[in-house]
Amino acid sequence: QVQLVESGGGLVQAGDSLRLSCAASGRTFSTYFVGWFRQAPGKEREFVATISRSGVTYYAASVKGRFTIFRDNVKSTVYLHMNTLKPEDTAIYSCAVSSMAGTRADQYGYWGQGTQVTVSS
Repeated sequence: QVQLVESGGGLVQAGDSLRLSCAASGRTFSTYFVGWFRQAPGKEREFVATISRSGVTYYAASVKGRFTIFRDNVKSTVYLHMNTLKPEDTAIYSCAVSSMAGTRADQYGYWGQGTQVTVSS
């Protein structure tokens, strides 16, 4: 079992940067794919980014070029660095782990509680 705790959310202005962290417990963290998802009010949860065990990354088109996902397996932590934030990036951001590569939420078995990111215009 893996427990995930996100942190780093907050209120920022459009154009600002923010770094989210996803800290995991469990010895097997390095074997998992890790994904970031977000859910805005009244909208469905959407895929943001994912990173493989070896560091291969994949991004949603809406964030590619602005967001960077990276991991530190020694610290059992995955980060999401977000640049040039837009009001439409406002959402609750959650990290999750999976034993397979994927962009669907149902492919991820363990989830954190989420952290709120609010971008004002």
